[in-house]
Amino acid sequence: MFGYVRPSMARLTEEERARFGGVYCGLCRTLGARYGQAARMILNYDFAFLAVLLWPGEPPAARRRGCVAHPLSGREYFPENEALALAADESVILAWWQMQDALHDPGRGKVKYRAASLALGGAYRRAQERRPDFDETVRRQLAQLREMEQAREPSLDAPADAFARLLSAAAAEAEEPVKRRVLEQMLYHLGRWIYLVDAADDLAEDFASGSYNPLICRFSLEKGELTAEARESLTVSLDHSIRLMAAACELWDFGAWSPIIRAAVYEGLFLVGGAVLEGTFQANDMRIAGRNKEQL
Repeated sequence: MFGYVRPSMARLTEEERARFGGVYCGLCRTLGARYGQAARMILNYDFAFLAVLLWPGEPPAARRRGCVAHPLSGREYFPENEALALAADESVILAWWQMQDALHDPGRGKVKYRAASLALGGAYRRAQERRPDFDETVRRQLAQLREMEQAREPSLDAPADAFARLLSAAAAEAEEPVKRRVLEQMLYHLGRWIYLVDAADDLAEDFASGSYNPLICRFSLEKGELTAEARESLTVSLDHSIRLMAAACELWDFGAWSPIIRAAVYEGLFLVGGAVLEGTFQANDMRIAGRNKEQL
């Protein structure tokens, strides 16, 4: 999984931060309720953001309960609904297929992926039954990506497009046709951005292990870091994807969720992308996300 899609905390009010936190905690509880405690380990911001995009109407009143991470103080969360259920189901499917893909990668250790795959196997089978179309799309698109990896595809666009089409499939269950089209465009360009940011984040590790990384092939890199020219080219490509996502975002009124979505699209993605390229991004750094570290 990834975890790069986060709203900029500076753009949100306390109420909006709490609202995004309620989605994040709600997704955690939904994963646990639908798939067991092991599934909560795949919780990440990307699918919390997907739940925000797909949320049906305005947010309800949040509930508060203790949890394993916060047994005494508890956390506010939104109870399961169709958006949280879809985000939970699709995150399980994507995580499981990514584990299968990692098991085919000769440059990566197999033990942790095999163990995680076994732990998530039952959850995956239930999720696959619930979302067969998304499961088939993920299987097909990751198979295409694997073929490109084996061929050492030198293009950035071809593998990024394959992953973007995977993520855009998450919009298929939006009932309103116009919103569905808007989400398809937003998620396509977001998927492209995630793929390229992840490639940049994994660059040093992939170079050291000999694993495929499109940035190594595209820019003929001789060591595990981007040259100044390659970095500038990649930045232009990443920023272009964000701007296309933003253009699609303007075509739909997301109501009370608009500030959170805008905080991610108009600032959070730029901040995360910049941190990855600078080598300062940390997956557990909450300063970009919807709550500060003390509130987690």
